[in-house]
Amino acid sequence: MHATIRRYDGVDQNRTTELTGKVNETLVPKLRKLPGFKGYYLIEGGDGVFSSLGLFETPEQGEESSKLVHSWIHDQKLETLMPNEPKITSRRRATADSRSLETALRKIIRGGRPRRRGCRC
Repeated sequence: MHATIRRYDGVDQNRTTELTGKVNETLVPKLRKLPGFKGYYLIEGGDGVFSSLGLFETPEQGEESSKLVHSWIHDQKLETLMPNEPKITSRRRATADSRSLETALRKIIRGGRPRRRGCRC
């Protein structure tokens, strides 16, 4: 299993409903058609930060998904909504434990900052 994480900074906070609607209506159906597709998650981190997690069988399929997403942003004319290029991390998934996935998603939302003791974020 291969994971591709994209972090988008500077997302227009007044258009988040538009973004999530378009992702659900048009992007996810396209991703589902790609070979090796295993899942896609979009996470709103607040303060203009969105992250996505795409799961595919191989690294090549993950790279293909990144090309598709890049084209989709252009085709949907979302450059003003998402003005910055995403930071992309691609790796082989090391665990299948759903609690570990939840922990990883929390880290993405926080932008990789370590969790402070006693913090429920």
